[in-house]
Parts: sequence; structure tokens; C-alpha cells
Amino acid sequence: MFSGAEIMVKCLQEEGVQILFGYPGAVICPFFDELLKTDIKAVLVRQEQNAAHAASGYARALSKVGVCVATSGPGALNMITGIATAYMDSIPLVAITGQVKSDQLGRDVFQEADITGACESFVKHSYLVKNPADLPRIFKEAFHIAATGRPGPVLIDVPVDVQQGMVEEFSYPEKVNIIGYKPSVSGHPMQIRKALEVLSQAKRPVIVAGGGVLTSGAKLRFREFVKKTHIPVVSTMMGIGAMPSEDPLYVGMIGSHGKKAANKTIHDSDLIILCGARVGDRAVSSPDQVAERTTIIHIDIDPAEIGKNMKTNIPIVGDMKNVLNQLFKDVEYTAPEEWLQSIAQWKQEMAVPHQQFEGYVEPKSFLEKLSGMMRTKGILIADVGQNQIWCANNYRVSDGRFFTSGGMGTMGYSVPAAVGAKFARPNRDVVAVCGDGSFQMMFNELATIVQNNLNVKIIVMRNTVLGMVHELQDVFYGSRYAVTELEEKPDFQQLAAAYGIESVCVSTNEEAEKAAAAMLKSDKPFVLVCNVHPQTPSR
Repeated sequence: MFSGAEIMVKCLQEEGVQILFGYPGAVICPFFDELLKTDIKAVLVRQEQNAAHAASGYARALSKVGVCVATSGPGALNMITGIATAYMDSIPLVAITGQVKSDQLGRDVFQEADITGACESFVKHSYLVKNPADLPRIFKEAFHIAATGRPGPVLIDVPVDVQQGMVEEFSYPEKVNIIGYKPSVSGHPMQIRKALEVLSQAKRPVIVAGGGVLTSGAKLRFREFVKKTHIPVVSTMMGIGAMPSEDPLYVGMIGSHGKKAANKTIHDSDLIILCGARVGDRAVSSPDQVAERTTIIHIDIDPAEIGKNMKTNIPIVGDMKNVLNQLFKDVEYTAPEEWLQSIAQWKQEMAVPHQQFEGYVEPKSFLEKLSGMMRTKGILIADVGQNQIWCANNYRVSDGRFFTSGGMGTMGYSVPAAVGAKFARPNRDVVAVCGDGSFQMMFNELATIVQNNLNVKIIVMRNTVLGMVHELQDVFYGSRYAVTELEEKPDFQQLAAAYGIESVCVSTNEEAEKAAAAMLKSDKPFVLVCNVHPQTPSR
């Protein structure tokens, strides 16, 4: 005989799960109790939202499904923001929540919440388990759905009586057969031919690399395709890292906070190839105007994304790696040299000089230097706000990775995501960059870092304001700063010391670079506080 909780754990073992992130509670205790009998590591975070963020960092660093767990009611509800963040950035998660007894559902009992209903709009699928015998099928389906097609989170809500219920035997399904869920894998041959025909006539083509290039594992093939065709590349924020930042064919990030040369390239192109990008409002402010003057080829695994924000002439539905293989095999095109020369000129002419304030760290120059100081394949995780834009435009990615909350823009993402990334890649540099506002949303995870002896580095850009909104108030609200001034509290060095973490506070770039070198050499967690002038602009 097997209990439901025991079956849940066996399902995770069948899926090769080695670690999960969570926070216990009464109605998920049967599951956690069974977990003690296995080699699966359960990491105790300090708030449930951070369990989802940590699972996200783990999933992104290792290219596999991350797992997070919470109890019912407030525990599950706390995890919602993390689940939504993963959904918007197409990160594969399985979120497991405990639930009150089945016969108490709908009675507003202690810590009851309809979590499947609450999460409906930002999960790929959700399950409310009613019979412990269904658990093997449900777990098999959940991991399959999370990882295939456009990746994303799947929720499994398990009432405590289901966890305690008994089943005579355990058998894990070998295959999944879900009616109505058959993601397209390869692009339609006719659409591939059309795309190649249009490309052969293009005079000013550009590729927009989105997060789909990275989540599909197509980065190497993508770079080979670009090298073969010499088509210039711009990226969305989620697509940063698809091309080496220093490659002459990479122009930069597009959008309201992107590089001027990248936006100019989009504006003047006659063919745009969207690769795994949904081009939301932050990436292209007037997509219809762009579509009117240029031809659009849109490649995406999710048919719902094609044409959603920008009218498309040639849609190609399929896995990015497979579609790129199809295109690569038959493409015989090279972008015109005069087009490439124009872009190279724009990159020089439109570069924005960094504004320096005496007695403060200039963050953009510092992040450029940090790029060269981190080891190959290092992972930099930016939070949300001005620090995110500084990182996106100035951190140089080659063989490493750049993570951030691009779609949802969730403050408090970087440190818990760094926890997950470090568990996934213990031998790589993992650096979280955040502002003093976002750091105060997540510094409780310093306890998780210390408890697990994680060599995570944290850089706090301390400008004493909520920088992005503060800048917005400068531009649109006559510099009337409504509830955006943080003042100079707390003392982050004393805070780090309370957790036994070494820290340094710096006020010049020379000091910052010296401290960063020491930070990266250390085999222990480290907090580097950079004093930044509050008027330092995003771009």
C-alpha cells in the first residue's frame, strides 16, 4: 500500500527531481514527511513567492523543470506572483500546493483558498487532485505540459486527505497522451519556403531574438544561422545572450529602454524575422506602424503569440531549434554589406555617453567592467527597475547567461532566482544585481543563502530612491516625487553582518572594481553596496 504523499514523492523521483524549493504548512506536511525518506533536497525559503523565483532560477540555469511547494491558503497565494512571473517569461515550473480536506472545500475553513481558480489566467494547466490513484497520471502530465511547447508553470493542488489516502500499487506512466495538446514541432515546409523566398529579396533584414531562442536550447544553431547569413540581430530583454554582446552583428536591445541603434535598425528594415519574441509594448511601442512598412516573419512554438502584437506576413509555428535547422539547411543568403555598414555607423553615432556624478559609482561603466571580471559561463541576474536597464544595456554576455523578470517585471526576483541558479550551477559565478528598493523586498533570503552555504554574490545599487518611478516622475510629473524616496535606511552592511555575510560599501568606480574583484575571488556569499546618484538615468 502507498499513501498519496508517498506517491507524490515517487513521481518526483521518476521525473529525476533532485531539489525543490518550498515552505511547509499543516496540509502539506504529509508530503514533506515522505520527502525525508529520499535524497531529494528540500530548500526552505523564507517566503513562498521566493520558492517560485528560486525554482525559476534553477529551471533557467539547468534547462529543466523547477519545482516549488507551499501549503494552502496564504502559502499558496503568496506563491502566485512567482508563478505569474514564470508564466510571462515561459519558465517551466511545477508548483505543488497543499489543500484543505476535500469534504471541506468551499466552506471557507481555516487557510482555504481556491488556488486553481486564482491562478487560472497564468498557468498552462492546473489540477485539483480528488483521488490519490490519479496522482501518477497527473504528475506525468504536469511535467510534460510544463516542459513542452511554450514552457510554463503547471499547478497541482493536493488536498491533505488525498495525501493521506492509500492506494494498493504504484505505476508511473511511460507516455503522455493528452487530447488537444499536441504542440507543433517542425515548421510547415511551405512556410519555410515562403520565408526563404522573401529573405532572398531583402535589402535590409534584421532578426529579433526573443526568449524563445534560449528556452528552446537553440542558441548555438541561432548563432550559426546568423554567421552564415550575416543578418544583423537585435534582441528583446528576454533574448539577451542569444548573441554574444560583442559580436559585430549584434546591435543591442530594442525598446523604450533599449539602444537607439537597435531601434533605428528596426525602423529602417524591410524584413523583420521575429524568433521566439512576442514584441510587447516595451519592445516595440507602435507595432502596427512597423508592420505597415516592412515584411514580418514570425517564428514561435506558441501559435497564440504569432500576430498578437505585430501583424505577421509569414507565420511559422514550430520549435525554434527545428525551424532554424530547416532554414539553415536551405538558406543561401548574405545580408548586403551597405546595410551592415549603416548599422555599424549608427552604433557609433548613437551611443549615449555615461553621465558621471562625482563621489558616486557610475553603474553602467561598472557593469561593463564586471562583465570581463566574471568567469566564463557566469550567470548575472538583474532585478527590476533602473538596475535592470543598466544591466541589460551594459553587461556583456558571451557564453554566460542573463536572467531577469522581463514580462511581469517583478521586483524581488533576483536574489531568490540566484539561489536557484547557484544550486543548479554550483561551480559558476552567480551574481544578483538589484536596487535598494528591490533588495528590501527579498533580503530575507540571505538566511537561505547562509543556511545552505551558497556562494551567491549580491550587488546593491543604492540610490536611496525607487529609481525607475523616480525618473518617470521627473519626466512626466514635474519632479513631484510621490512615495519614491527611500532615504538612507537601512544600513545594508549591518544587515549583511546580522546574517554573517561579508560586505563592502563603495562610492567610486575604482573602489567598486576593486571590491568586485575581491568579491568574485571569495568562496563565500558577499554583498557589495554601490552608492549611486539618484539622478543617474536609465539609459
